[in-house]
Amino acid sequence: MQQHCARALVHLFFFQLIIPLLFVSGSGDVDLVLYKIKPALQGTAAPNAELATWNASTPLCLWRGLRWSTPAGVPLRCDTAAARAKLISTDAAALLLVSIRLPAAALAGHLPAELGAFSALDSVYLAANAISGPIPLELGNAPALCHLDLAANALSGPIPRSIWNLCDRLADLRLHGNALAGAIPPPAGPNTACDRLRLLDLGANRLSGDFPSFLASFHGLRQLDLGANRLSGPVPAAMAGVQMLNLSYNNFSGQLPPGFSSAEAFLGNSPALCGAPLPQPCVTSSSGLSSGGVAGVVIGVMAGAVVLASVSIGWAQGRWRRKKESEEEEEADEEDEGDKLMVFEGGSHLTLEEVLNATGQVVEKASYCTVYKAKLPDGGGSIQLRLLREGSCVEPSVAAVRRIGRARHENLVPLRAFYHGRRGEKLLVYDYSPHRTLHDLLHGGQETRPALTWPRRHKIALGVARALAYLHHGHGGEAAAVHGNVRASNVAVDEALVARLAEHGVVGRLLTPAAAEAVLAAAKADGYRAPELKKKKKNLRCSARTDVYAFGILLLELLTGRRPAADLPALVKVAVLEETTMELFHPELAARGAEGGLVQALKLAMGCCAPVPAARPTMAEVVRQLEENRPKPNSACRSALYSPAADTTSGAGTPANAA
Repeated sequence: MQQHCARALVHLFFFQLIIPLLFVSGSGDVDLVLYKIKPALQGTAAPNAELATWNASTPLCLWRGLRWSTPAGVPLRCDTAAARAKLISTDAAALLLVSIRLPAAALAGHLPAELGAFSALDSVYLAANAISGPIPLELGNAPALCHLDLAANALSGPIPRSIWNLCDRLADLRLHGNALAGAIPPPAGPNTACDRLRLLDLGANRLSGDFPSFLASFHGLRQLDLGANRLSGPVPAAMAGVQMLNLSYNNFSGQLPPGFSSAEAFLGNSPALCGAPLPQPCVTSSSGLSSGGVAGVVIGVMAGAVVLASVSIGWAQGRWRRKKESEEEEEADEEDEGDKLMVFEGGSHLTLEEVLNATGQVVEKASYCTVYKAKLPDGGGSIQLRLLREGSCVEPSVAAVRRIGRARHENLVPLRAFYHGRRGEKLLVYDYSPHRTLHDLLHGGQETRPALTWPRRHKIALGVARALAYLHHGHGGEAAAVHGNVRASNVAVDEALVARLAEHGVVGRLLTPAAAEAVLAAAKADGYRAPELKKKKKNLRCSARTDVYAFGILLLELLTGRRPAADLPALVKVAVLEETTMELFHPELAARGAEGGLVQALKLAMGCCAPVPAARPTMAEVVRQLEENRPKPNSACRSALYSPAADTTSGAGTPANAA
């Protein structure tokens, strides 16, 4: 018996300790992945579902996000039973890691220095995660790295100078949306040209110092984004040759050299930045002042004007706020006396008697309200009434309702009036729209709808994004707000494909916690609810970040044509890992030359759906990226699609004679 136990212990020791050591001692790149890369990317967070596939019991070809090849460049495939049965063994020592692709994978660790030790690693895509810490110096020693995307993480510290060691092969470098600080370092070599570099994106960081003049020698550069940083000084003339340029929201100054064509590339810079294509001309002086002196005078005068304006605005706002509070108190007193109809812009023709006597037809039942198409008496047209269910609504303050009613944007469905009855009835009054919702267009019958090509879907997505950016930023002196129920069924789309987002402010400002939870439960079932809004969590509160997540799902819905309940982010991840991304897109989006724009939109959607809220972009950033990624004009139809005439506003009021 003792001999049997001893023999069993020997076997246990052999299989648990010796066999793994044999695997590690000869596995090369596999060794680095298992014992260096995986722990670093995992960090101290809970076990990651993607990284969990990197283990000794899973075939190498099924390790999520990784591609391997032999030294001869033959890819390790997974299309045969023999390949799928290939576990870590001594012959794995010959395999080389070629690519790491784990975008939006909830990685919460740091970048390991060993990333620079792989001899065949040509691409690293780790965007839209929560990776923190510095960029390791050793990354610049990767001998084959051509594509590096670390955007939308939490990286900090300076950009290492060694990054330019990759210049002889680097094609694109994306570090957008991190917390990188300090000056952009020049290459160590004086004549480093980075001729293969086509895209450099360092936007939305905390970079400072003068414009990196060495970029003028990067002759192959086609796209450069340095926007939303703290850079200063003049802009070199060589940058006029860059096809897509973004230097906005910095502190650049001086006269722009000739050759620039887009004023948007320079928005939000110092007032001392002047010259075409900006509207402000450069001031010439005959008094002997240098251009710097003139700029100083201009800045000084403007600073004094700003101070004076600030004092005046503060005084005026104080008076306006006191007056508004007084008016609201008066209205609240009036409301206590009986039925009250509060009207807003575009609803001044509505009267309490007309609203109460309107004949209604039920068109929809939601968890918190019943929706009616109501016909006003005497041919007054039609309106939409939302009767809030008893117990679903808090006792709304006049101020809360007025904030909803004051919101006006061409991509929002405006609230025209609010009725509060003496017995507690509450009605939201909107324009009646016969148009279909985005959900109807995407998932209803396609026989009677127009073809939803990529330019048309892009326009719809941009409209919804603008509406959310408007709410999140605040408007007309109002505080920033969230929507709380972004979904395709809440997007009305008219014949001109102008999208208007409905129900803004209802979830966050009017519904009780129980009613809001019911809305969130429906959002979860339909695939729109952000992962941080867990059902068991107390005091659930929507935020701008949860709106961004829901918009990301909406954008995936537009791109794929699939219902979001199918877990669209998971489908995209699988397609990226299996390199079948183009098969995701709806057949209507197939058009020559559209692939690049579709892939960029897909990356943006996945960034919005990042599991970690802090890794998601703001809606203002989403709008900027969609604007930059507009489908290229290739016909008069596309030009008309984006013409101002097509972007009709919603401020005309309730139709007086609509059927």
